[in-house]
Amino acid sequence: MASDPLLYRPCVGIMVLNRSGRVWIGRRHDAPGEPEGPGAWWQMPQGGIDENEDPAKAALRELVEETGMRSVDIVGQSPGWYTYDLPSGLQPRAWGGRYRGQKQKWFAMRFTGHDGEVVLDRPGHKPEFDAWRWADLDELLGLIVPFKREVYAQVVREFAPLAKPPAKPPA
Repeated sequence: MASDPLLYRPCVGIMVLNRSGRVWIGRRHDAPGEPEGPGAWWQMPQGGIDENEDPAKAALRELVEETGMRSVDIVGQSPGWYTYDLPSGLQPRAWGGRYRGQKQKWFAMRFTGHDGEVVLDRPGHKPEFDAWRWADLDELLGLIVPFKREVYAQVVREFAPLAKPPAKPPA
């Protein structure tokens, strides 16, 4: 009898846009030891959805846990879910081997705070990132791990109009 195929882990992804329309990215703390190598492990914040948790609430929770950012407004969300498979060598190690990859609901958020709000190493939370920066939208695909690129391409296409800086109110 064939075993059931592995499921996708429910997850949220967050594209945080600053006032200039640039995107927040963090460098994974485990990048130096990964087979894809340094420079390929920048990503936008993302994380699992707890059982019965609303995806928008999960996105806000994950953003605070991973970056410390609270000064955000949700300005968009993906109409559906995106999936990616982990490379076969990572599947047995990630999440105890229970998932083949992730299915993600993505949210676009406008950051209204100041860069000093970003704190990567917070008490009670294992840091996800060891560095961060603001990136241009067209840089993203070249900076992230290859197995996530198709999802990122879809997210970039979907949220590109939101990356434009908000219009200034008339004087």
